[in-house]
Amino acid sequence: MRKTINILEAIEKIVNRDNRYKIDGYNFVLEALSYTVRKFKKSRHVSGKELLQGIKEYAREQFGPMTRTVFEHWGVKTTEDFGNIVFSLVDAKILSKTEQDSIEDFRDVYSFEEAFD
Repeated sequence: MRKTINILEAIEKIVNRDNRYKIDGYNFVLEALSYTVRKFKKSRHVSGKELLQGIKEYAREQFGPMTRTVFEHWGVKTTEDFGNIVFSLVDAKILSKTEQDSIEDFRDVYSFEEAFD
């Protein structure tokens, strides 16, 4: 229970410093990461592109045709916005990254219009 509170507190600190994205967007990324990891037979590191694929699938399941509206409410307009969220979570030590991971992994991977309309 304490770890959950620490994560929530850390996300609140991120949002207080950088209010581009709502807390729900950060929570969604963590949920989508869990969803994505469960798809693999073994627990392992997930690349940015793999996470974005998981985000796409999970969002369709959770929000259906309202996905883009929900994302826009959170301040998320592009795949790179998810990268910004991920790297903020890395900076807060909630997530980890490898030397190969980069914000570039999240740049222009797919358009929300094509993915969710």
